Amino acid sequence: MREGDRGRRSLPLSLLPFSAVTAPLRFLSFALVLAGLGGCASSQPPEATVSADLATAQTALGQAEQAEAATYAALDARNARQKLEQAQQAMERGDRTLARRLAQQAAVDAELAQVKSRSAKARQAVTELQESIRVLREEIERNRRGAGQ
Repeated sequence: MREGDRGRRSLPLSLLPFSAVTAPLRFLSFALVLAGLGGCASSQPPEATVSADLATAQTALGQAEQAEAATYAALDARNARQKLEQAQQAMERGDRTLARRLAQQAAVDAELAQVKSRSAKARQAVTELQESIRVLREEIERNRRGAGQ
């Protein structure tokens, strides 16, 4: 024992109240999380990376428009366009982190619009083919009846 510790007894950790043991650990964990978040928030992606994401979103939106997304997936196409515009505005303000996130979301929305549009067109083509098959079957049936008379 040291000289200043005379008369003081320390309790083993197992006898200390739970909060007395965990409080410093919770504080340390909280401090580490804040430090980690602070590090993430302060670093911005490179401008070239954000520009590439913006270009990808623009290309995806163009492909969606070629797939007639405005007709078949209007809401998704509109969301993609709005997010791309917001991403461009964020880039102009210098908020590259937000610009990148919005550009990536715009690209995903545009791809979704393109897929929905192609799916709707495919369903329409299937419906038209089914109708053509129905008409041909009716014609075949009429020809059979006419040949049998």
